[in-house]
Amino acid sequence: MEKHDLKELLDPVIQIAYQAGKVIMEVYDAGFSIEQKSDQTPVTEADMAANNVIESSLKELTPHLPILTEEARPISFSERQTWPRYWLIDPLDGTREFIKRNGEFTVNIALIDGDQSVMGVVYAPVIGVLYYAAKGQGAFKQESTNKPEPIHVREKCSGKTVVACGRSHPTEEIKRFLTNLGEHEIIRVGSALKSCLVAEGKADLYARLGPTSEWDTAAAQCVVEEAGGAITDTNMQQLLYNTKDDLLNPHFFAAGDKSINWSDFL
Repeated sequence: MEKHDLKELLDPVIQIAYQAGKVIMEVYDAGFSIEQKSDQTPVTEADMAANNVIESSLKELTPHLPILTEEARPISFSERQTWPRYWLIDPLDGTREFIKRNGEFTVNIALIDGDQSVMGVVYAPVIGVLYYAAKGQGAFKQESTNKPEPIHVREKCSGKTVVACGRSHPTEEIKRFLTNLGEHEIIRVGSALKSCLVAEGKADLYARLGPTSEWDTAAAQCVVEEAGGAITDTNMQQLLYNTKDDLLNPHFFAAGDKSINWSDFL
């Protein structure tokens, strides 16, 4: 897509993320019930309310673009592979954090062009922080009503590596990786905020050595890449989208210092 096309879309998409955040907060403040999806992951009314807001708004904004979202019906690869570009949505990333009421959950909206994320909006409504980026236009962070500020990764990782980690109990694979990494500091946070910490230079690395889906990473990937970093698989190849039947990501690294082969520490 052309730069001016992305720029025209970015502000309306940010507003859609804000709208989704508003309906999430209405549920968050009022109380909610929890159900289990077929894959045994939790879902709440907030997930569905945000999904409905985002889908209806994007259909109005870009009626010609397909939408792939965590909360909608599965779409076969035979259909998806005909899409030159599409919206990829996680209406509430970090449902477990939502349930724990720790505020570390996000609205993730990405635009995929071919097999790459070319626009990403990540909004954390409780803490009032917005991250956004579009290909070729840099990455930005906006806190509450403050002006957006450009963000950039920490390109050189020297000394103690700062690692963003989730709040769940670490797997044996992560424990081994961190041991091999040597001296490090851990920042614990939920959802796509881990990758965003890398994008803004507060963390050097987020290593995900467990299952995720493409809607979990797409929005933050554009933010990280436009901030000068990379999200790669463990072969150090860029994470790509809509290239296969399933929507599961490989294990991956979100990193600021692209000169390091992080797979050496596995």
